[in-house]
Amino acid sequence: MPVNTRTRSDEPELMDDFALEGEVLRDALDKIASINKLLGGNKVTLDGVKTLINSQKKEAEISIVDVGCGNGDMLRTLADYGVKNNLKLNLIGVDANAFTIRHAEGLSTGYDNINYDCVDVFSDAFKAKDFDIILCTLTLHHFKDSEILNLMESFRQQTKLGIVINDLHRSKLAYHLFNAICFIFRLNEMSRKDGLVSILRGFKKTDLQQYSTALKFNNFTIRWRWAFRYQWIIKSI
Repeated sequence: MPVNTRTRSDEPELMDDFALEGEVLRDALDKIASINKLLGGNKVTLDGVKTLINSQKKEAEISIVDVGCGNGDMLRTLADYGVKNNLKLNLIGVDANAFTIRHAEGLSTGYDNINYDCVDVFSDAFKAKDFDIILCTLTLHHFKDSEILNLMESFRQQTKLGIVINDLHRSKLAYHLFNAICFIFRLNEMSRKDGLVSILRGFKKTDLQQYSTALKFNNFTIRWRWAFRYQWIIKSI
């Protein structure tokens, strides 16, 4: 079956159902986090954070929110990095799925500086909050183009330092390689289907450049990173 990567797919993912819960979802969240970490995905986001906090004084407290936090693995990675480097990080994970938030909380009990909030990022309640940095790791592709523009405009207004996007490169090769990953890691059927749809909902560099132009971003970088993803950093200052 031919794979069309010319334009972004608008096919929904099973995980887009915020009422979804249970062992299948838990397994999917944990497998996604493990594969992302193994393939260097956490490093892509962490490097973006380092870029934004490089000029900040070490004694300053930095608030970082992870939108679509999944099982909280990225936040725990940041917390460990903060301890190792004597940084004061206030970390918040947000997700619209209550089951996902409870699972992340259970895995983060040893981290006093990580908190979670079940909230819709399009809600006025979330948009009223300010942070130093907003992260989106494998989350932005879940939204349509119009929603992305809405969200990124809001993020710009909410952040003091900037935004770090880490998301999938829409690629035929990535699509076929993911089928091999499914076999190796024995991913469940939901993870397999959603993973393939995610790649087709991912981005090419021109997509991110067009968003940046439409939003009039002046200070940003877009870099391809292994494994088949883009790091899009938007500085607020």
